[in-house]
Amino acid sequence: MPRVIQPLDTGDPLGPLPQEFAAIMRPELPSLIKEIGMEVTRAYPEYARLLNGPNGTSIRMGVEQSLSSFVDLVAEPTAPTVLRDDMCRRFGRFEAYEGRTMDALQGAYRLGARIALRRAKKVGRSYHFSPALMLSFADALFAYVDELEALSREGYLEVQAQSDQQSEAMRRRLLHLVLTGRPVPRTAIAELCEQTGWALPEQVTLVAVRAPVGVDPADLPRDALVDLGDPQPHLLIPGPLDETRREALDRALTGTRAVIGLTVPTADAADSIRWARRVVELIDSGVVEDLPVVRCEDHLTTLWLLTDPALLEQLAERDLAPVAGISATRRERLLETLRIWLETRGTAAQMGELLDVHPQTVRYRMRGLEAIFGEQLTDPEARFTTEAVLRALRLRARTAQSLG
Repeated sequence: MPRVIQPLDTGDPLGPLPQEFAAIMRPELPSLIKEIGMEVTRAYPEYARLLNGPNGTSIRMGVEQSLSSFVDLVAEPTAPTVLRDDMCRRFGRFEAYEGRTMDALQGAYRLGARIALRRAKKVGRSYHFSPALMLSFADALFAYVDELEALSREGYLEVQAQSDQQSEAMRRRLLHLVLTGRPVPRTAIAELCEQTGWALPEQVTLVAVRAPVGVDPADLPRDALVDLGDPQPHLLIPGPLDETRREALDRALTGTRAVIGLTVPTADAADSIRWARRVVELIDSGVVEDLPVVRCEDHLTTLWLLTDPALLEQLAERDLAPVAGISATRRERLLETLRIWLETRGTAAQMGELLDVHPQTVRYRMRGLEAIFGEQLTDPEARFTTEAVLRALRLRARTAQSLG
């Protein structure tokens, strides 16, 4: 039978919990985080919308960080809480940006604590926790929640202290609603447009800003919507980027790197920022050249080819099956020759120059490829798919080389 775990009397809020208690709690975190997410979004529907919006990933990370930090402090009371503190302040700032009071966030924190306590009681029965230990756990947990609330309030008050807080908060909320897309009632957007004096455009262009952020909002067009405090800073420019707006954007981005998304109907704004952020990822992985300002429209094929890595694996396995049994070195040479032929349809001499081999070697390889692939090289649809797969694999290899 498991032994009864007793609390230690150290006087510190987390002190009464034995450090070994963390080892018992840690395996519970993944399912507990999921349970809290379900209960909180059921009790506070506004958070369900946010979790499915452009800030959903950041919110989930914050919840995970808050719970993990509690366990870390049990295991090591001097563990740093810098990340947790920052995320809690961000939550508070976000509530202010959204124009809400702190009531919902405080309620969500306390609901999460009650769910965690309920789980602890269940686990406690399995481990025969003493009543004193459970009391210590409850005290430590709610003291910890008080810390989270205090940190979030700091962030909330920080935003409120800004002289133009109300106007900026409404504009940020408007930006978030536009990026949420069609599920948001247009009446909510129309109301904020009226309150902020912002005219809802037919088209928008989203821009993903890369850290460190050095954008001067004063240099942006007056009708731009901006959120530079988001973990993934971004801004919205109404309409396409004409010469005047592009010049203003260039001035504002001086010293800051950014990716300009596609101009899309306003209802599709989330797609524009999603593509821009994906290009940021491709820049970081070395696929796309790192320039001060990158335009999505210059990399549409790359975006398309690398959209679904798992699907690429399936296509590669299917379309390149004829060379699966060939040695790696010969297979690599044959596929590189095939890629050059599909892309250029060049002569043996032209291909030989690109491959840095003798034209006769090219002819020899092409005869081998024709024998191996057969009708796959004459059927237009199959040929197109094979070329797309080879291009995508080459882009992915470039990523691997960059990371290596």
